Amino acid sequence: MTNEDSSKNAATRRVFVKQTGILAGGLIAAPLMSKANFFSGSDDTIKIALIGCGGRGTGAALQALLSKQKVKLVAMADAFRDRLDDCYKTLTADDISDYSSTVKNLKAQVDVPEERKFVGFDAYQKAIALADVVLLTTPPGFRPIHFEEAVKQGKQIFMEKPVATDPAGIQRVIAAAAIAKQKKLNVVVGLQRHYQNSYRELFKRKDLIGDITSAQAWWNNDGVWVRPRQAGQTEMEYQMRNWYYFNWLCGDHINEQHIHNIDVINWFKNAHPVKAQGMGGRQVRKGKDHGEIFDHHYVEFTYADGSILNSQCRHIPGTMSRVDELLVGTKGKILCGAGSIVDLKGNSLYKFDSTKENNPYQTEHEELFAAIAKGEYKFADAENGARSTMTSILGRLATYSGQIIEWDKAINSGLDIHPKVYAWDATPPIVPNSDGFYPIAVPGVTKYF
Repeated sequence: MTNEDSSKNAATRRVFVKQTGILAGGLIAAPLMSKANFFSGSDDTIKIALIGCGGRGTGAALQALLSKQKVKLVAMADAFRDRLDDCYKTLTADDISDYSSTVKNLKAQVDVPEERKFVGFDAYQKAIALADVVLLTTPPGFRPIHFEEAVKQGKQIFMEKPVATDPAGIQRVIAAAAIAKQKKLNVVVGLQRHYQNSYRELFKRKDLIGDITSAQAWWNNDGVWVRPRQAGQTEMEYQMRNWYYFNWLCGDHINEQHIHNIDVINWFKNAHPVKAQGMGGRQVRKGKDHGEIFDHHYVEFTYADGSILNSQCRHIPGTMSRVDELLVGTKGKILCGAGSIVDLKGNSLYKFDSTKENNPYQTEHEELFAAIAKGEYKFADAENGARSTMTSILGRLATYSGQIIEWDKAINSGLDIHPKVYAWDATPPIVPNSDGFYPIAVPGVTKYF
């Protein structure tokens, strides 16, 4: 790229960032727009704000900073100061290893003085106002309100999956996504299979298997971390620290992890299920610090064309471990993990060259920031993120209740499992009994509709 081309791209990006904030009938007030662009200045540096400074947020910030564009982190926000400090320390270390083991010093790209470090439930609003692009990486229960605010302020957006934990949150995301489209705001959702070379190549060739008649999806492994209750914590702080085990924050592991596999099936079918039924429970992971979520789910999702997705996810140590997808068609099968397509007799129709695999976590940021640098409106992932998240939630409602749950009834139910007030002394939507255990869904007893 010549210097002249670089200057043209910089000018294009500045116009793009400015224009996207004033579209959609003046939804962004002029004073706010001025504040949002204060740090952008006249150069071509893309300013980012990190909302959620845990492990995934730290990883997302790292990947954004390692993109090929001129990117600078200018603001950080988290509910907890210690998480923000740990993230800042990691990003400003002398040597940082990303997911590809590339080592680079990023200190020059991190410009977050004390006055641009925000802590608390309202911290996100302040950080969002200072950037061109926001990274939304808090626990997923907060995603709808953070996404709404980012769209309202006219920002380009990367947000992690899942995008909600209940049907009410899904509706908020869908509504904000429509406004994002009007404003031509790029939105990338961290369903990284869409940015992985092997999956992209399989998708291009999915017609080799004919019409998809059934599918299987797995996320079976030992499980994740647990953060025990500490002395002096309010109930709200404990649940926020141990967020994986509370549905208003996580949505259960069928939503937080298994969404990846479910999303692949929806993507290849270009559809979502119309109903679900299944089974699940807590067989091994059932301590006080395990909150309310199940440790296994098995769901039969039915699509409008009659095809079935059999979905299973499990967090039980010592059991079969598999994270994968399989699609079966009238002419053959797609084995996603193997990167291969075979006919119904097992003969090879296509095999992905594994030497051409990429790091999809990095690619999703590379492509997003490249589009922003060029002034392009290219990504509108929010609706797909909402659709796959809602599929996962549908599965949870089915396993918790033991009933057949219909998509239309669920998504339009208004079911909202969130607190009425976000404050450290507020009461969360679920609390423990006198023995310290939380109420658990009971199939056949728990009802939603």
